[in-house]
Amino acid sequence: MGQPIKIGIVEDEMIIAEGISNALQQLGYAVTEPACTYSEALVMVAEEKPDLILIDITLGGSKDGIDLAYVIKQQFNIPFIFLSANSDAATVARAKETEPPAYLVKPFNKEELYTSIEICLHNFSKQQDSLQLQIDGNYVVQDAVFIKEGNYFHKILFKDILYLESEHVYVNVHTASRKILVRAALQHYISNFSDKIFFRVHRSYAINLQHIDTINTEYVIVGGNKIPLSKHSKAELLEKLNIR
Repeated sequence: MGQPIKIGIVEDEMIIAEGISNALQQLGYAVTEPACTYSEALVMVAEEKPDLILIDITLGGSKDGIDLAYVIKQQFNIPFIFLSANSDAATVARAKETEPPAYLVKPFNKEELYTSIEICLHNFSKQQDSLQLQIDGNYVVQDAVFIKEGNYFHKILFKDILYLESEHVYVNVHTASRKILVRAALQHYISNFSDKIFFRVHRSYAINLQHIDTINTEYVIVGGNKIPLSKHSKAELLEKLNIR
């Protein structure tokens, strides 16, 4: 399957941080080494590039988790969930100014943590002007699509997708390692992907331009797979690739 979603943890109480880390790993997520302070968190985010961040509002030092959230939102555009044992009106009002995709009040259990992550991905996806995709629990965020299977989200990088294949009311997402079935119409699905990366070469197929091996009069080879090429699409494809 693709890479697991990586979650960053910002929590100044190490026992709590370890408990959160264990719960996340049990849920199938990858986790970063917890950061305890505002400055440690910025280093962690820059180096680890998590897909989602859990931020404790109360951190040691002059800057707290809400200050951190502003920076993460402005500089990194990564979704985050506030964690707080303090749910008083003033704190909630200040936290809401950052427009968090989700908010989780301590203490919480593993099921509540999972639900908050799902809500966070959903809300963050809806907030993105240029990347809005929600098809039966699948979300586009930055350079990847999160595909939901059962109770888990799996992160599939766009660069790892070879091609998309229409199958009635489903789309098969083909990577080098496996095929993933998504309930969606192909045209609807690819309309939210960058046309600089994906191109529809046939009514039933769209390919990742970065993985083209060969172009023939009737087909293209993508990652070793022969994909049919319509006459109309061939001319447009050659023009797109600046091939004369």
